[in-house]
Amino acid sequence: MAKRVDEQTGEHAALASLLEVSQALAGAHDLRAALHRVLERIERYHGVVRGTVTLMDPDTQELYIEASIGLSAEGRDARYKLGEGITGRVVQSGKPVVVPEVSREPLFLHRAFGGRKSGAQEYSFICVPILLNRKPVGAFGVDLHYDKERDFTEETRLFSVIASMIGQALAAHQLLEDERRKLLEENTTLRQELRERYDFSNIIGTSGPMRQVYEQIHQVARTNTTVLIRGESGTGKELIAHALHYNSTRAKKPFIKVNCAALPETLIESELFGYEKGAFTGAQTRKRGRFELAEGGTLFLDEIGEINLATQVKLLRVLQEREFERVGGTETIKTNVRLIAATNKDLETAIAEKTFREDLYYRLNVFTLFIPPLRERKSDLLLLADHFVAKYAHEHGKNIRRISTPAIDMLVSYHWPGNVRELENIIERSVLVCDGNAIHGHHLPPTLQTAEASETTNNTSLADAVQQFEKDLILDALKTTRGNRAKAARLLRTTERIVNYKVSKYDIDCSRFHT
Repeated sequence: MAKRVDEQTGEHAALASLLEVSQALAGAHDLRAALHRVLERIERYHGVVRGTVTLMDPDTQELYIEASIGLSAEGRDARYKLGEGITGRVVQSGKPVVVPEVSREPLFLHRAFGGRKSGAQEYSFICVPILLNRKPVGAFGVDLHYDKERDFTEETRLFSVIASMIGQALAAHQLLEDERRKLLEENTTLRQELRERYDFSNIIGTSGPMRQVYEQIHQVARTNTTVLIRGESGTGKELIAHALHYNSTRAKKPFIKVNCAALPETLIESELFGYEKGAFTGAQTRKRGRFELAEGGTLFLDEIGEINLATQVKLLRVLQEREFERVGGTETIKTNVRLIAATNKDLETAIAEKTFREDLYYRLNVFTLFIPPLRERKSDLLLLADHFVAKYAHEHGKNIRRISTPAIDMLVSYHWPGNVRELENIIERSVLVCDGNAIHGHHLPPTLQTAEASETTNNTSLADAVQQFEKDLILDALKTTRGNRAKAARLLRTTERIVNYKVSKYDIDCSRFHT
């Protein structure tokens, strides 16, 4: 009867220890601390004197103690080679080893569990492998008081189950580490790509107005100065804001963008500064605002001229005091954010009309960048057009290598009210409809073909259209051959006489192609 009671007590202890071991390992972020808690549970329920979780370094194949109880500082620093000692053999073979009497085992090295002492108490040692993907990656070893009645088979089975649980925890930890490492690598790669994408050298334009912009960007990029970017819609203000951030000392911190014109007046304040739970109907939880999300980095407020006067007051305080409160809150939050603002609005007129605060204007107008419209930098137009052709030809899988001369003439003669954004959209459309390796005039939208959007009705006859297409082909051939009519004729698979006739008919000046 007493033996049966002892068996039941042992079973209860085993189940209780397994439950607590599983709880200690479940969802543990700190693997070493979790393993230490496992050893504490084993010590409490099974009378373990000393215990170790030994793992193998995948690079050196050396065994080291990851977690332990009952060891001296010297013992915790013990190292084993694969196959060395009991622990090394367990990891090498993947099979458990039981040493009933440690003092009688010559392979027991006593590195971690202390040296042999004459007359000292006898111990038993059980060491089981820790498997990961069915391969041994470590060992779980315990030192027990020697008891000749001990059932080593049952205890080895129990410790093997615990080792299996440790192995599963190692697998989960490894997955988390791999995922974390992957995310860090992706984050680093993305940041590098962003930095390369928004490097100054990638901003296209060599005209005088753009060179002045570059010089100003270099002057202000690595400072914490507030920058106001002004220019017409579509000139590339957001691109300049990106370049300022990714070439600043804050490049590794967040870059948060807010389009003030896209947010309703009732939401813009809560979007910028966040809100507390219950601040208004629908505020179920606390929400961080864009200023908090951009902490340490840059906040880009696009179309800042569209924000309402109430929000302007709060924004002015942030710029002056570097602090704010969430909507519905009383806690003052300090902020370290660089502000870059952009607008296509005439702020001076807005100030006169009392729709924009003059004091906020002066706080924003510390360093102003004026981005010239495309019509004032026509020398950059072809560089931009070629860039967009290459970009969208690659994106849509087309082999488009150039823009024809007549198409270039049409691009240059257009007034570009939509600036660079309009040019990009037109080039993408032209790439999509182009079925050859060059963009011709007929690939461009009617707005460019008539030079004015109000005159886009098509009154061209079939004969006129054929003649225009013929003229385009001859101009392209002459451009390719630098005005050599004989070579142009061969390129067009016709005779030089016909080419001379067409040149005369269409009044083409061949000398323009000689250089």
